[in-house]
Amino acid sequence: MPAEAALDVLLQEATRRRLAKFDELRGKVTQTGEFWDVVVITAADKKQELAYQQQLSEKLKRKELPLGVHYHVFVDPPGPKIGNGGSTLHVLQCLEEMYGDKWTSLTIILIHSGGYSQRLPNASALGKIFTALPFGDPIYQMLELKLAMYIDFPTHMNPGILITCADDIELYSIGATEVIKFDKPGFTALAHPSDLTIGTTHGVFVLDSSALSEKELEYKSCHHFLHKPNIEKMHQSGAVCIRRNCSQPNSSGEHSDLKMDYEYVYTDSLFYIDHNIAKQLLTFFKQLDTLCCEIDAYGDFLQALGPGATHDYTKITDNVTKEGSQLAEIRQKLFSLLKGTSLNVIVLNNSRFYHIGTTQEYLFHFTSDSKLKLELGLLSTAFSIFPDKAENSDISACIIQSILDSRCVIAPASVIEYSRLGPEVSVGTNSIISGCCISANADVPPNSFVSSLSIRVNGKVMYVSMVLGVEDNLKKNVKLLSDVHSLQFFGFSLLQCLDLWDLRVSDQLFSGDKTSLGLWTARIFPVCSTLSDSVRVSLKMLKAVQNKSAFKLNGWKLLSIEEMLFYKDVEDMLKFRQQIYEEITLQRHKEI
Repeated sequence: MPAEAALDVLLQEATRRRLAKFDELRGKVTQTGEFWDVVVITAADKKQELAYQQQLSEKLKRKELPLGVHYHVFVDPPGPKIGNGGSTLHVLQCLEEMYGDKWTSLTIILIHSGGYSQRLPNASALGKIFTALPFGDPIYQMLELKLAMYIDFPTHMNPGILITCADDIELYSIGATEVIKFDKPGFTALAHPSDLTIGTTHGVFVLDSSALSEKELEYKSCHHFLHKPNIEKMHQSGAVCIRRNCSQPNSSGEHSDLKMDYEYVYTDSLFYIDHNIAKQLLTFFKQLDTLCCEIDAYGDFLQALGPGATHDYTKITDNVTKEGSQLAEIRQKLFSLLKGTSLNVIVLNNSRFYHIGTTQEYLFHFTSDSKLKLELGLLSTAFSIFPDKAENSDISACIIQSILDSRCVIAPASVIEYSRLGPEVSVGTNSIISGCCISANADVPPNSFVSSLSIRVNGKVMYVSMVLGVEDNLKKNVKLLSDVHSLQFFGFSLLQCLDLWDLRVSDQLFSGDKTSLGLWTARIFPVCSTLSDSVRVSLKMLKAVQNKSAFKLNGWKLLSIEEMLFYKDVEDMLKFRQQIYEEITLQRHKEI
């Protein structure tokens, strides 16, 4: 494998070529075999499905995507969560219903985007797959990036389905004459060299015993697949590879003369199934009465594959988010169905895998990560108006499709997207501002998360802004009202905050399931008649907590984040983004 600096350049060149190739196809009708026949995005519920369809429709109208392709949003069936594995099975059924026998002759990409993005809530309303990236004109979102990065796949793929997630990026470089082929029966997965710590949060391949040559591209067989293993397990299973006499980076990041052995594993990202496997999985799904538990497309499909697979994992629930009573039984049936199926691995030695699914990852990759910035060509100001930026704000801040007054101040390591900020606004370090209009004097403290949503209540458009700490845990919940004190808002006990806001702890304080009480379901965000008022009032809430001063909320109509998503008005949010887009475009034409 090349040294880090050389790899940076290889990835930059390969990525630029793919982006240019995708740009050529945007707004044009594609030829057969040139692009995917079908692009599928999954949604968690009807509201999300509608939001995705509206955004897809807008993109196609603006010619931001290749044309002549079938784009579909398939919503999970109502009822209990079924995970991305259950969602995959459901999509197979939808495809068969829509295309009949023809579906087995298509090349299909399936992008899982059905979560509520609780760890990156600026993507909660409009979806992780529509997360904006700081480059492109018009701005690229994750959907375009994923389609661009996989632009070479359909041409060298047998009919089948490529399965990927909405919040990761795979960048890779292969030789000029090499191509990645998805032409073997069974499952085929991409593998990326990663350090052992990364392996503990991913899938890890135990490859067959023949030596790896460390060429840019290798086709291997997988003996068995480990799902989020600990480091001891990686060693015991023979998953750990060793690169001998590697030069190690010194404290400034440059490579020194010090030579050491370097341990690494091959971790997963996307995978492909041929239509024979797809049909088997569909038959399996049809035989189930109903699916009432979460299946993981990675953990529950891939662990059954390869000659070394055992059924031990079917009983282990350490890495399961919510264990359903049906889960062990489903896993055992899937194991019986898939046992003996080959797992082909495409080893990409010159590759990097990035995950952008949490506020911390989002902030790091968009503001501080020099590698991704170089490889993808990320900008500190992307399709925005921010005059004299260098004088007022740190270059490591990131501005995406926003209009900022020249006198506002943005501190380092913060991201502003789809927003309009006036002259008396300052944003503290390590903050995220999304979809906001802040016209009046405002001081956003460091480590703040501020995201505004349009909602429609009784036929009227209103606005509500969620204000949180970037490290607040929206997934944490308690079962009893007496345990609410253990919940945190901006580093303070929620109980303490409620007291300052003159709100009482009661069942009425929380929406939805009354045995799942957390920041996600707490009715603490005020509804306002204008977008700028909603930010102003929510920031007052936060200021009250920081200054330990009272700010009464008991006279306001209050919503939880869960309810904000239920009442969201996608059309109005997209209209606000479009107004910003048109104003920036107009300003640019004036400057030409």
